[in-house]
This record gives sequence, C-alpha cells and structure tokens, in this order.
Amino acid sequence: MTWLYAGAAVPVPVLAMLLSILYVVVIPVAGGVLVNARRPELARRLNPALPAVSVAAIVTIIAIVVALNRDQMAGAAPVVAVAVMIHNLSGLFAGYGIAKLFRLSEPECRTIGIEVGMQNSGLGVALALRYFSPAAALPSAIFSIWHNLSGAAVASFWARRNGTPV
Repeated sequence: MTWLYAGAAVPVPVLAMLLSILYVVVIPVAGGVLVNARRPELARRLNPALPAVSVAAIVTIIAIVVALNRDQMAGAAPVVAVAVMIHNLSGLFAGYGIAKLFRLSEPECRTIGIEVGMQNSGLGVALALRYFSPAAALPSAIFSIWHNLSGAAVASFWARRNGTPV
C-alpha cells in the first residue's frame, strides 16, 4: 500500500522494507511456531517470560523515539495523539460493527474489533526509524502506548458486561 500510494511522492525502499518485515515479523513468528511444534516443553518454559521481554522491548523503542523527537514533541505530539486515538477507536468500533453486520458471534465480533484496533506499532516504529526519520516514528510510538490502554479498557468493559473478572 505504501508503494502504491506514497511511492510517487516519497521514495520508499519497498524491497528493503519487505525484507525488514520478513526479519522482524515472519521469521520470529515462524520460529515460535516451530519451537512450539517441535519443542513444546521449551515453549512452555519460555512462555511466562516472553510478555515481559515484549513489554521491555516496546518501552525501550518508545523511549528512543521520544528521545529522538524531544524537540518536536511539544508541538506535534498533541495533534499526533488525537489522530492516533481517532484511528485506533475507529478500528476498534469498525471491526466490531462490521463483524456484527455479518452476524458473527459476540466473541468473534470482539476479537475482530480488537484485532483491527490493535496494530503492530513496534513494526511501524522500526520501519519508520530505519527508512524514514525519527519524526515518522512518532505516531507509531504514541500508538504503542495508546492502543494498549484502549485495548485493555475495551476488553475490561466487555468482561464486566459479561460479569466475568478481567
């Protein structure tokens, strides 16, 4: 999509970005699937630590982006934050609503809503820093914080609505 829409106005190294996505997303996911399939006992031992590793990595990435953008933060961050919130909430509600239109079950509607609203902001930051500029990474960094808050709030709301603990 970036190649089609922005490639004419902004030089986009499409092949290099696709290779980055392969390295950052596809290979680790394939590795996890392979470890889970071939060494399930190892996967079970590693599984409790992986959320903390993920959180530490995202916090480190966000800290780097904020540090690189500290001069622009005062002016740009509020506008970017509002845009990020609108984008995220639109995804959460559109995913849920469109799934409802297709008469999917409530758990399916909620899952689709969360999946559409929660994007891979870490990948966005990594690609922006590598191929564009620190300022281009700011929306993804803010999104990393916001979508975790909004996703948790929506999941908590749905859990309370069902009478189940969060």
